[in-house]
Amino acid sequence: MKNVISWFEIYTSDFNRAKQFYTEVFKYKLTDIPMSSDRHSQMQYATFPGNENINGALVKLDEVKPGGGGSLIYFASEEINAELSRVESAGGKILRSKLSVGDFGFIALIEDTEGNLIGLHSSK
Repeated sequence: MKNVISWFEIYTSDFNRAKQFYTEVFKYKLTDIPMSSDRHSQMQYATFPGNENINGALVKLDEVKPGGGGSLIYFASEEINAELSRVESAGGKILRSKLSVGDFGFIALIEDTEGNLIGLHSSK
């Protein structure tokens, strides 16, 4: 079966601050991707570790601003409380602590340093 999502981008206003947040909370190593810029726009790009099915990136693009209210991306977690314990020290906010969603496992909602709403999901 095909995954519904194949690519995601999380927009930033402070690219380095956002990279530090995601590195600290999720213990991911993000990979900077050199991007060509034109005279109208500068772009910064760093990819998350992924696989052949789903990948994504942090992006700084002058034309797009970060913030809540759009699509919501859930990051996979072994046990949500591990990531939640690192959110505030990394500069983010916990908006909803671990919550059971029945047979679908558990979720939590956090705000990153850029004001983006993101979710955490685990089966335990």
